[in-house]
Amino acid sequence: MSAQKGKVIAGGRIALPADIRCALGLENGDTVLFEVDGDGVRIRPAKSALRRIQDRLQAFAPEPGLLSDELIADRRAEGRRE
Repeated sequence: MSAQKGKVIAGGRIALPADIRCALGLENGDTVLFEVDGDGVRIRPAKSALRRIQDRLQAFAPEPGLLSDELIADRRAEGRRE
């Protein structure tokens, strides 16, 4: 995507062109993250940053399934052994 113009309007608000909003999947009310990068600013949807963090943490997550189901199964197995 080529560089495009936006505008800083009253209150420091930034008007993003529609095709940029569309490319980023932004809708009215969405939260974005601003990151100063040298002499520019990088704008990212907050949901994409959250998704990246979730993907990184997935490696540390336990196997799928409910912990409560595992605990109940363990208790039942203990009861049978007693």
